[in-house]
Amino acid sequence: MLKLFSRRRCHHHLHSHPLQPILFISRQLTQSHFDDDPPFSPILKTLKPQNQETHNQKNKKQKNESKKKPQSNFPLKSDLPFDFRYSYSETNPAVEPIGYRETPKFSPFGPGRLDRKWTGTAAPSQQAVDMVKVEEERNAVLGEPLSEEEVLNLVELYRHNDCCRQINLGKGGVTHNMIDDIHNHWKKAEAIRIKCLGVPTLDMDNVCFHLEEKSGGKIIYRQINILLLYRGRNYDPKNRPVVPLMLWKPYPPIYPKLIKNVADGLTFEETKEMRNRGLNSPPFMKLSRNGVYANVVEKVREAFEAEEVLKLDCAHVGMSDCKRIAAKLRDLVPCVPILYKDEQIILWRGKKATETGLGPC
Repeated sequence: MLKLFSRRRCHHHLHSHPLQPILFISRQLTQSHFDDDPPFSPILKTLKPQNQETHNQKNKKQKNESKKKPQSNFPLKSDLPFDFRYSYSETNPAVEPIGYRETPKFSPFGPGRLDRKWTGTAAPSQQAVDMVKVEEERNAVLGEPLSEEEVLNLVELYRHNDCCRQINLGKGGVTHNMIDDIHNHWKKAEAIRIKCLGVPTLDMDNVCFHLEEKSGGKIIYRQINILLLYRGRNYDPKNRPVVPLMLWKPYPPIYPKLIKNVADGLTFEETKEMRNRGLNSPPFMKLSRNGVYANVVEKVREAFEAEEVLKLDCAHVGMSDCKRIAAKLRDLVPCVPILYKDEQIILWRGKKATETGLGPC
């Protein structure tokens, strides 16, 4: 048995593998090929043509020159015939602030970017405004009035919720940068859809007035809080007015208190009694956050014919919006806000209404 095993082993060594010479030759070739740098393959350096190098150098020079050149000429000069403010519909120029939360020298348009001086609330125009000439230019852009068929076609195009030419108007109202957005939409569309929500919807007439006056367009459709603003027949996007943008929202100034400790026409005890009556009475109306308040003023006027004190439930609306709502109702109804507490607004119809005999005294 031992002899047979040894013979088989020797016989196995005599017959070599048929691919052995090929493997041996391939090993020799690979070793000779990577003698210079065994772990890495050689890198062939390709030389770039001189024409390509000069082309790249020219591109770099052009980029550096473009960075050095200013993108636009400052300060910007705008011929718009009104004072620039952050919000046009939600501020009253007649009411002067008693203080500022930031120094008026910091202009929201940026340092040296506008030829008008910022006063803390507005950037007044430096030239006298000829309103007759402004009205003539606006009528020239609007052209002939639209026919009923043309109005219906535009309304059908832009009144739907899926309209891509839409601007949302929130509690800021008609802001300055919104005018630039309107003109940007007018480059490719004859009209735009404006959806209004929140406090500005209390006075939609005021919103429509400022949209037409500041943009130069015309409102051709109005349905509760949905507006369509038409640009005009002769509108040319290349000759659009220059609207310098505000780079940040300025801090609102400090105005006198809306609610006094003692209401005008009442004593301290009478004011306290009115406040307690309002707090203990059921809410006349409940307002939601960012809702549509187009019918609130009419309902408050009707309610004051029967009641002397009303309570508005403004839960989840926010304290800042409560103050804005009370200030607008004071001027629109008119009435006297005597308290807002825990997002509840207490309104008194005023001394004049009680003297005329409206409702029980």
